[in-house]
Amino acid sequence: MYKRILVATDGTKLSKKAVGSAISLAALCGAELVALKVVPRYPVSYFEGGIALPAEDIKRIEEHWAHEGQMVVDAIAKLGHKKGVAVKPLTVRGDVVSDAVLATVEKLDCDLVVMASHGRRGVKRLLLGSETQQVLTHAKIPVLILK
Repeated sequence: MYKRILVATDGTKLSKKAVGSAISLAALCGAELVALKVVPRYPVSYFEGGIALPAEDIKRIEEHWAHEGQMVVDAIAKLGHKKGVAVKPLTVRGDVVSDAVLATVEKLDCDLVVMASHGRRGVKRLLLGSETQQVLTHAKIPVLILK
């Protein structure tokens, strides 16, 4: 059925539920699981007119975020291996999570995306956006959304 499933995670409790479901589904299908964490770049442009941080500090912050992201996907790989699922832990840098997820799906030829959704509505959705909605709208493959 599915050969390569991508699970996008941000490390939150809700996201961990999606990870568990993705691991179970991958085990049932005999599929490889790609555990993806999108790591942001330091938002330099947001601080225009403010005090700029030295380049070394920005690099250190980005490296810290990348390290934390790698820890999240490595933990997923350990969980997957316990269930007999081959897991490829992956972090990518990107300013827009949905764009990074979609690019990774295409690059790695995934055939299913698994993501969590907070189910925000109204003003909260407008202000916070919905990366899951963007992936669902623009993906060319099936997207499984878990709440």
